[in-house]
Order: sequence, then C-alpha cells, then structure tokens
Amino acid sequence: MTTSPLSPEEQARRRVWFRQHWETGVAFNRTCGVTVRRWDPDGVELVMPYSDALSAHPGVFHGGAVATLIDTAGGAAVMAGHDFNHGSRLSTVAMSVQYLAAARGETVVAFARCTQRGRRTHFADVMVRMESGVAVAQGLVTVTIGGERAGLTLGHL
Repeated sequence: MTTSPLSPEEQARRRVWFRQHWETGVAFNRTCGVTVRRWDPDGVELVMPYSDALSAHPGVFHGGAVATLIDTAGGAAVMAGHDFNHGSRLSTVAMSVQYLAAARGETVVAFARCTQRGRRTHFADVMVRMESGVAVAQGLVTVTIGGERAGLTLGHL
C-alpha cells in the first residue's frame, strides 16, 4: 500500500503503465501474441491471434490458450479501473471457464469488465468471441490486490 494518497494524475499514470505492461512487459502475453484493443474502467478488450503454437489440433486454439486469455483479460479489467491506493500486486486466486464452441483458426477477442471491487478481492466477467462474433468461452476471474508490485515506483512510470 502507498504511504500517502496518490493524486489523480499518479493514478492515471499507473493505469497507463499497466496497460502497456500487459502487452509488452509480460513475457507470456507477448508469447501468446496478446494485444490490448481497449483499456478503460468500464472494461477491456484483449486480442489474441491464432497461431499453430497455441493450437490443440490443426486450426483450433488449445483450450488452455483460451483460458489464458480469460485470466489475462479478467486481471486487466480489474487493473484498468483500480484504485492504486490499495496496492498494485495482483494475483489470480480463482477462475472458472465454460467453453461454448471451438475457437477455430481466427483471432479471438476477450471483453472483460470488473463486476465487483472490494478492498483486496475483485471479480471480473469475461466473454471470448472469435473475430467473426462466434462466442467460444466465458469465465469469471477472481483476483486479489495487495502490496506494491516489485519495481513499480513513480520514478519508473
């Protein structure tokens, strides 16, 4: 937790930092090709292009890749509107996934929104669709935020 309240400008700088970090600072997100299309307190949209490296069968995403996108988008939705006076170190503590259809060979898009904010525990709903609009999965992500993320100081923002 911060020792003195963050100004609105400092809060905004942290949100910008986390948006960029989600795309370029998290090696696993880069490996999966995850990019941010939208990042605001009302929700986020993350995009993951199809790759044979993420497939279960030729032309079909592995279910774990889709679950990864759900986890990543749920955490992003929480951080996009988070009050950083309550910390910046995020950990997923629970996640449920319901697969609705095979994600076949095209880009998938996750829309996530934080549905409940607590002091430490936050919940996000996530819907994943193929770029064509076909729903492939939905999920609920529960995260906790507490303490400061290692290396995150205002000097680094």
